[in-house]
Amino acid sequence: MQGFGDATIVVFGGAGFIGSNFIRKVLAEHPNARVVCLDALTYAGSRENLAGLSPKRLTFIKGDIADRAVVSRVFKKHRPSYVINFAAETHVDRSIHEGAEAFVRTNALGTSILLGEARKLSGLKKFVQVSTDEVYGALPLDSKKKFTENSPLAPTSPYAASKAAGDLIARSFFATYRLPVVITRCSNNYGPYQHPEKLIPYSVMRLGQGKGVTLYGDGLNVRDWIHVDDHNDALVLALLSGKPGEIYNIGANDEVSNLDLAKRLVKSFARGDEAISFAKDRPGHDRRYAIDSSKARRELGWKPRHTFKRSFAPTIAWFQGHEGWMKRMQKRAGAINTHIV
Repeated sequence: MQGFGDATIVVFGGAGFIGSNFIRKVLAEHPNARVVCLDALTYAGSRENLAGLSPKRLTFIKGDIADRAVVSRVFKKHRPSYVINFAAETHVDRSIHEGAEAFVRTNALGTSILLGEARKLSGLKKFVQVSTDEVYGALPLDSKKKFTENSPLAPTSPYAASKAAGDLIARSFFATYRLPVVITRCSNNYGPYQHPEKLIPYSVMRLGQGKGVTLYGDGLNVRDWIHVDDHNDALVLALLSGKPGEIYNIGANDEVSNLDLAKRLVKSFARGDEAISFAKDRPGHDRRYAIDSSKARRELGWKPRHTFKRSFAPTIAWFQGHEGWMKRMQKRAGAINTHIV
């Protein structure tokens, strides 16, 4: 596989879960590449997630992708060959209970500002817009179907709608201006540095405190899980060899119901099913996500290296070994009335 050489990669949202893992991967596997990270450091991002990385190869800038002047300065100073956008408001419950405005501002307006400023760059090889399978809506539980890149967009939450808007804007910049944009849509990620508002780390924290796991509805909702390292392998390939104007779905074919996942979690803490409770379902709760990633496998030469079965225990162990980090991240996030997806 070709590498980045001595290119500069600007990573927006690189202090969050997936972005920080991406930066770690690039710096470890591409020894001559240089990374510039811009992150607003909202509750979901932290400089801690980038601790230990060399300042000689990583430049960190605190800033908001919806601030055009900041984005313009970053591009003018660093002249990247590659741009990747992880920056997003992502918590579905917050989009439902606290309003859509912050999600639209970052996920739609912020993305449009990045694209507009990227148009001014000379020598830009690729702009990857990192998105989600949630833009496709839901599949029936009794269906064998999976989302393909041609599936219609039918988002059911304000979060998903704002991501779909960002995707459409990105696609339009390729169609109108021939900006070398690639869009990726991934299934549920898990792994180190995932924010403790999310299902797995949140449950690990509660179980470690002697509490239980609470599920929305009947708990039978199915999610397609992928390890963050596998996702980032695909993103590197999308930057290096993705075809501009194309969309690539990224999934590991690891479908697990929320109830089965909860049972694995409580078993990890030597607890029984009595530690699982249920709450009133949330509005617009999608029943099933499943990704057909055959295009990424075929055109990018990508395939996942992890399975949920093998990687589940190491993931739990990582969070158990980082209790202090989880408490600090949760404190920054503040309280929100939420159960689990």
